[in-house]
Amino acid sequence: MTMEALAPYGKWVLIVVTVLYFGYLFVLKKKVFEAAVGVALSGIMAALVAVVTMIIQVPTPLTKGYINVGDSMVMLVAVLFGPTIGAFAGGFGSALADVITGYAHWAPFTLVIKGVEGFVIGYITSKKDDFTTILLATILGGVLMVLGYFLVEVYFYGVGYALTSVPGNTLQAVTGIIVGGGVGHIIKRRVKDMLVSLQI
Repeated sequence: MTMEALAPYGKWVLIVVTVLYFGYLFVLKKKVFEAAVGVALSGIMAALVAVVTMIIQVPTPLTKGYINVGDSMVMLVAVLFGPTIGAFAGGFGSALADVITGYAHWAPFTLVIKGVEGFVIGYITSKKDDFTTILLATILGGVLMVLGYFLVEVYFYGVGYALTSVPGNTLQAVTGIIVGGGVGHIIKRRVKDMLVSLQI
């Protein structure tokens, strides 16, 4: 199966994931208020990730994808709101941008790759949020993102084509580390108590 053949399934994957995620918030979260806040934040942050991802898109014809600055928002959301919202907003928001802008064939993979990125960064920084920890967490998240896309591209297009996207994806990661991690650290220092209460 070619990657393009997956395009029709992109939106259905997002629908299923959305239903499961919000079901998780309402069913497994005991407090209605906590669930409602989680739903609101998840939706808003996913929308912001999608918008930022769509602002700048530089096509990569060899791997039929694009370079973007969405990782800045993925990392920022994860640092501020923890692993659950970080994973959903990062994965769903980025995959939604794929579907909207004509890259639906990438959506299922983006959902997982950016979701893992958001979860890992959110999990680490929810345990400890000093500058060094945030820096290391965002670096790890960036490495996982670059590696994830590289492995998918190797499978579909071969090592040669996959290598052509590594510099662009690395630039995405570095931008995310600087902007998302840096801004996240500054904001968290100023309103830490409020943000901790919103993390799920």
